[in-house]
Amino acid sequence: MQFSSAFDSWNLKWHKIIRPIVVAEMAQADPGHGIEHVQRVIKNAVQISQSLDVDYEVLLPAAWLHDCVCVPKNSPLRSQASRLAAKRALELLPVLDYPKEKLPSIAHAIEAHSFSAGIPCQSIEAEVLQDADRLEALGAIGLARCLMTGGAMGQRLYHPDEPFPITRAPRDDQQSVDHFFTKLLKLPSTMRTESARLIARERAEYLIDFLKQLAREIDVSFDP
Repeated sequence: MQFSSAFDSWNLKWHKIIRPIVVAEMAQADPGHGIEHVQRVIKNAVQISQSLDVDYEVLLPAAWLHDCVCVPKNSPLRSQASRLAAKRALELLPVLDYPKEKLPSIAHAIEAHSFSAGIPCQSIEAEVLQDADRLEALGAIGLARCLMTGGAMGQRLYHPDEPFPITRAPRDDQQSVDHFFTKLLKLPSTMRTESARLIARERAEYLIDFLKQLAREIDVSFDP
């Protein structure tokens, strides 16, 4: 992407200011989240917004702070995580003398990015951030994060009697493989931007290939 020299200068300065704050805020993040996840979401957001008219002074702070409050996946407060992060962002940004007129849009983008929150996007920045975050649940990164998170929560990889939830109800609070069926493979159809949809379809195929290989190795049938 070609930014103006003024924007490049601002972005470099902003990166130096915000990164240490985000690292500190996310010190207790689970294995699937943390600064590496945040930096990939930022990269995704920039990539998929190249042909869109977005306000990067909204999008980039929202991307940096979208997970600044860490709520475990199995917490009853999980659906509130994005609202809590937006609230925390509104506490952090004024201390940094961030332009006040940008704060409501930043807060909305953070609130609306979450899959579990179910908040409709009302801006292109919110749509881009939502897509950028959801791409993290697909492909090699998505596979690794799913298994890391499941392991951290003490889940089995798959159900011992019916590895894939074909005749049984999926329980992704018990088996990591079930999460593919409750959420991950559905994500491409939820993407808001065309560029994200293209990336998501490719990355979803990687997850399907993993399930096919798993089925072969444990000798069960699987017809995606």
